[in-house]
Amino acid sequence: MTVQNTRWAAVVAVAAGTFSVVTTELLPVGLLTPIRAELGISAGAAGLLVTVPGLVAAVAAPAVPLAAGRLDRRFVLCALAGLLAAANLVSAASSSFAALLAARVVLGVVIGGFWALAAGLAVRLARPSSAGTATSVIFSGVAIASVLGVPASTFLAEAAGWRAAFAAMGFAALALLAALALLLPPLPPSAPLRPRDMASLLRVPGVRAGVSLVALLVTGHFTAYTYVRPILEQISGLAPALIGTTLLLYGVAGVAGNFVAGAVAVRDVRRSLLAVITLVTAATLLLPALGGSPAVAIALVVVWGLAYGGVSVSGQTLLLQSAPDRPEAASALLVAVFNAAIALGALVGGRVADAVSVPAVLWTGGILAALSATALLTARRSTATAPAPRP
Repeated sequence: MTVQNTRWAAVVAVAAGTFSVVTTELLPVGLLTPIRAELGISAGAAGLLVTVPGLVAAVAAPAVPLAAGRLDRRFVLCALAGLLAAANLVSAASSSFAALLAARVVLGVVIGGFWALAAGLAVRLARPSSAGTATSVIFSGVAIASVLGVPASTFLAEAAGWRAAFAAMGFAALALLAALALLLPPLPPSAPLRPRDMASLLRVPGVRAGVSLVALLVTGHFTAYTYVRPILEQISGLAPALIGTTLLLYGVAGVAGNFVAGAVAVRDVRRSLLAVITLVTAATLLLPALGGSPAVAIALVVVWGLAYGGVSVSGQTLLLQSAPDRPEAASALLVAVFNAAIALGALVGGRVADAVSVPAVLWTGGILAALSATALLTARRSTATAPAPRP
């Protein structure tokens, strides 16, 4: 294998890692109904399976790189892959909601640490001329997990039960551990991340705008998306098998959205984000009004997936353009905000679902997504003359 091929094999291994951790984070989204039925919990309580790891990940994203200090990042990533396997296998064997929730706490550490470290590796694993493509490949793991992980778990749960979905991800994490150990080169930190690095980033106008945008948009998305299965059951009357197919189409559209948005973001990140915000807002606000038609509901979910697939790569590009000299700190900050927003969205969605109705989460999510456009206006002013990210 040539040096160039070895570099790309390492990039793909990291992408597989981001896919695995984010798929595991979102696994309960497609399994809410069977988990609730077996464990006897409310929709709001089930939402904690997404909220809790998101909150832990938000803390772990800066904490793990800080705690890792000068440890080789290859060793840290392999250790996190081992923890991922353990969290999934314990989840599969859990006999109570408390045990399942405890495993999700461990998962939160893995999500925050792995994603924060992986996000800044593209510029180290690929040639400088290919750093943009490598970033899209690594973030394709996030996009594919966000849009294919849920439908895949839904299909598996329908065939073999929700525990089988967690067990499958546990064994996949063991394979990931082997791949990372074999394919990653030594990755000593170029400079240990310090607490003041994170604080100083928030003084950069473009970073502040990007953080606000991601917080609002991702919170809005997960306020609605956490309950996508009961939404499609109650509004559109879709059968479980058709819901799985719909989410699979959502996934395919989202993977395409990741690469389309990545290509656009390199040239004009504001245009990419504006398209994402507009389509997410339109899909979530139109679904309760028009989703009574199964065909229209499926079409809107596909548009939703296409748009959301571009969030991660566009958000990362915006922060790297705003702070091109601090990629690891910018990545850690993005991951912290992203996962806090996932947790907050699931929490808000749970409260709205319990207090009002499940369909009402769509209105709430759509309004929050629309509000992110105000942050985009600030980002436009602060990044209009910013340079492209450099390794």
